[in-house]
Amino acid sequence: MNAPAARVAVWRGGDRFEIESVPLPRPGVGEVLVRVDLATVCGSDHHTVAGRRPAPCPSVLGHEGVGVVVATGTAVGVRPGQRVVWSVAVSCGHCDRCTAGRTAKCRSVRKLGHEPYASDWRLAGSYASHVLLPAGAALVLVPDEVADCVAAPAGCATATVMAAAEAAGPMRGRRVLIGGAGMLGLTAAAFAVDAGAAEVIVFDRDRTRLELAARFGATATVLVGGAPNDLDDLDELGEVDVALDFSGASSAVSGSLDALGVGGRLVLVGSVAPGPPVPVDPERVVRSWLTITGVHNYEPRHLQQAVDFLACNERPWSSLVEAPVPLDQLDRVLSSPTRRPRAAVRA
Repeated sequence: MNAPAARVAVWRGGDRFEIESVPLPRPGVGEVLVRVDLATVCGSDHHTVAGRRPAPCPSVLGHEGVGVVVATGTAVGVRPGQRVVWSVAVSCGHCDRCTAGRTAKCRSVRKLGHEPYASDWRLAGSYASHVLLPAGAALVLVPDEVADCVAAPAGCATATVMAAAEAAGPMRGRRVLIGGAGMLGLTAAAFAVDAGAAEVIVFDRDRTRLELAARFGATATVLVGGAPNDLDDLDELGEVDVALDFSGASSAVSGSLDALGVGGRLVLVGSVAPGPPVPVDPERVVRSWLTITGVHNYEPRHLQQAVDFLACNERPWSSLVEAPVPLDQLDRVLSSPTRRPRAAVRA
């Protein structure tokens, strides 16, 4: 009798994927084997396939997913049958960065969907029927009422927004500007409204995305021009207290910075690839008491906050995710644009 095996989509470069079988391992100390019920497609994987982002090749991509625990090693806090989401980063827990509270920047960090296939961790991505979560990966239980398509993005998009919101500080009574109306920007708009923001203004170059932003709580939307540096429409907004940029566009960062009033805070999230530099006037930063900070990935508490937020927020989250395609059609959804912010895959 053949041993049980997982099905994985191995990325071979470009938009080429091969479906392979990997024997299911027996989890060791601190490890958890999860059956992946649904994986959603983060924009970073689109960038990887398009060659705009370096990644090990071959590898099993994918880091957003939801599934059911099927086996555990010792020293874990979950049991078979429980439904979970998991963190992107796997940290050591004891280096100087981990002990300082920045486990996502662990000096020996490993990341779901970012590891070489030719290693001892072959079930390292969510574009598969199973994923092996090593010791150091955070897991959070998912309530039954949170659908798979709502839960899966928690492990990247939603948790990252929670980290960005923490960096932004209190939003109650404040004017909040959000750059980019993708999955993260829409989530941030909903969060800001729930946090008591006086105004939530979202800008994007896509009219359809801005229509979604209005459904997710934006009190105002701005369709910016198509030219790279055409953000003149932002000049009419007046000063804002908080700006969060999820677009990564240098022009959007510059426009958001210009919009800050005294004591304003800019949180950069989308700038994860090289781009044109953004000029900063240090005198204005000093005289206006401005804060500019960045957020990359998140801490375990943010994953728990993400699940809690989705469980109590009744906005139409499922409308943001496409119907899932089979694993052998992964190349199609990764190489083509989708109508909704997230494509989905089911092995």
